[in-house]
Amino acid sequence: MSPHRTPDSSRRSDRSRRAIHEAALALVGEVGYARTTIEGIAARAGVGKQTIYRWWPSKAAVLLDAFLDMAARQAAEADASGGGGEGGIPDTGDLATDLKLVLRATVDELNDPATEAPTRALTAEGVVDPVLGAQFVESLLEPQLQLYVTRLRAGQESGEVRADVDPRVAVELLVAPLAHRWLLRTLPLTHAYADAVVDHALRGLSARG
Repeated sequence: MSPHRTPDSSRRSDRSRRAIHEAALALVGEVGYARTTIEGIAARAGVGKQTIYRWWPSKAAVLLDAFLDMAARQAAEADASGGGGEGGIPDTGDLATDLKLVLRATVDELNDPATEAPTRALTAEGVVDPVLGAQFVESLLEPQLQLYVTRLRAGQESGEVRADVDPRVAVELLVAPLAHRWLLRTLPLTHAYADAVVDHALRGLSARG
């Protein structure tokens, strides 16, 4: 007879967490944030709602954790493939090319039907919930912006960016226009627009002879 094996509770917990994350993202995309409930997430994930409340205080917290998990997995995949993406901004020696590559990927992510509704919901909830908003900025947004800061500092060292430029301020010249157009839905968010943002921003950041 094979020996009795004690169930691996950590693996079971990981599976449950992943199921809850996927359920939360899917439901917000399908029915909207307002109509998404802890009960609905639990039913979709095949767990009891007390399981969710044991790990998270609210559906907003579930959604934020789902995004952090998704970002971590994307970074791991990018590192494994040797690419940039979420794991870092490539440094080919051509700052404009590198920034356009990453901003185009950002456009694709913001336009992705699978993540657009959850991203909008989390962004809006962070405005009315200062605690969640601070967690969103600290855990998700700021680490991604720091990747741009690192690449711009490398541009300063190579002479592509003026030495007197504040990289953290310069980042907002690149990402804020995309966020503005995406949030307000004023005009289509496209690769061509991302390229134009980079070109316009670098005219003000580049070193002049």
